[in-house]
This record gives sequence, structure tokens and C-alpha cells, in this order.
Amino acid sequence: MGEARTVVITGASSGIGRATARLFAEDGARLVLAGRDAGTLEAVAAECRERGAAVITVPTDVSSEAEVGHLADAAVQRFGGIDVWVGNASLYSFGTFEQTPSEVFDQLIKVNLLGQVYQARAALRVFRGQGHGVLVPVASVYSRITSPLVGPYVTSKFGLLGFLEVLRMELREAPGIHVCAVLPATIDTPIHQHAANYTGRPVRPLPPVTDPLRVARAIVRVSRKPGRLTQVGRVQSLFVHARAFAPAVYEPVVARAYTALALKAGSVPAAPGNVFEADREVTGVTGGWRVLPRLRRMPWRRAG
Repeated sequence: MGEARTVVITGASSGIGRATARLFAEDGARLVLAGRDAGTLEAVAAECRERGAAVITVPTDVSSEAEVGHLADAAVQRFGGIDVWVGNASLYSFGTFEQTPSEVFDQLIKVNLLGQVYQARAALRVFRGQGHGVLVPVASVYSRITSPLVGPYVTSKFGLLGFLEVLRMELREAPGIHVCAVLPATIDTPIHQHAANYTGRPVRPLPPVTDPLRVARAIVRVSRKPGRLTQVGRVQSLFVHARAFAPAVYEPVVARAYTALALKAGSVPAAPGNVFEADREVTGVTGGWRVLPRLRRMPWRRAG
């Protein structure tokens, strides 16, 4: 396992961030957990302490550069440095561009894109001083593909991947500092329950839905063996090639398919989800979107 590393994780309250915190705790890391709600962070910290980790929590809104700077300072003050910074905080929304209120669109850009910029700036300040460090921003397969109804998210994630590519080029003279983008596809987290929704209909994730533990394992893996880009979710990653090689076919097909698959029957009122305030009710690792394959429930699977 080696010497304990200090790992900062933003968006640690639920989903991928919470799964990653648990996994790093089992790996022997010292953890600095960040999120908007102090109470939820303490619950995650307790889980990590049970796994043997030293943990501090720092309530942080990553859309505030001052708060992100305070997060980095708190990590250095408590543990003497930062070895890995996992930028996982992210917001989601459903609705056409015209349906989505401008303040919701703007807030997704502030958190998903500018929040990653602020985190990179804070992490690099520490990494430069100590001569090493691994920055692991969690982007998305939506950094490389598009679909309707999720414009602010796609915009932020496309921008993030471009920013990270530039940053990686500018850090070529710093061989001890690595930038490792992780691009999940559809993951079974509460992000869909948390999402703003202006479609007027209930929403659901696109299948197939992947276990968040797979993303957590990818994050821990690249923190030890850095790689420039890691995609998680092979089936949906195929759409990257479809968009690149046949955009005239991709756009109309995906536009129809996404609307049919993502929107359920019924009606719901417009709501901002957790865009402006943390959700204290739905904070688990998974969102309950996966269903066991039918064969696993058959009687003969229990025989013997």
C-alpha cells in the first residue's frame, strides 16, 4: 500500500464521490472531503473512519473560488500537502435550452466548468510547491457526445475537456504533476433525482446504467498510474465514434432516441433540484436505477 497519501474529494456527499471516498479509505489514504452540506459530509467521514482513514470535512461550494482556496489550505494545514485532488462536484439539469432558466444554465457552468478551473488552480498551487500531484477531474462521456435536453451539462463538460487538454500541454515541463480526466457514461447515482427538471415529465437515465464503484476504481487506479483519459461505460462510449464518423446520422437518431428513453409518462412541475441548495434526503452512493438481470432471480439460480 505504501505511504499514506492525502486525497481531496469534492462532491463527496453522494454518488461517485462517496464511493470514491470509501475506496480511498480502504486504500489507506488520508481524506479531505468537500461538499455543500456539512451534515452529510460527516456521515461520509464516519464511513471512511470505520475503514481506517484519517478524515477531515470542509463544507465547500466549488462555484466560489475563495471556498475552493480555503479547501486547499485546510488540507495542507491538516496533512502537510495534497497528493491527489479528485474534482467530482457536478450538477445536472433536464430541459431544452429555451425551457431552462438562465440562472440554472449559468449555475451549471459555474459549478461544472468554473468549479473545475478553481480546483485546478488551488491544486496546482500546492502541487507546484511540493513538485508532484495528481489532478483527477471527473468529466463525462458528454465531454465527447451530445444529446438534447441536457444542454448546460454538455456545454460544461465539453468545455472542461478542452480546458484539461490545454492544461496538460502546459504542464509538460512538470513531470511530477499529472492531469487525468475520467469520463463516466450513465452511472447509477442520485444525480438524476438531484437534477433540475423543466421538461414537464419524469426523467430517467439512459441504459445501460453502470455501477458507481467502477468509476471509483478507475479514479483510484489513475491516481496511482496516471493516464490522460479514462472512459467508464463501454456501450455508451461507442456513441463517441458514431458522432465522430457519422454526425449527419448521429444527430437525428440520438435526438429521437434520447427523448423517448429519458422521459417517462406522466407530468411533474418544473423544479431546480439541487442546483442552488444541497439535497439532504438523497445522499447514497447509488440512485437505485439498476435492476438485477432476470436470470439472477430465476429459481434455478438458488438451487444447490
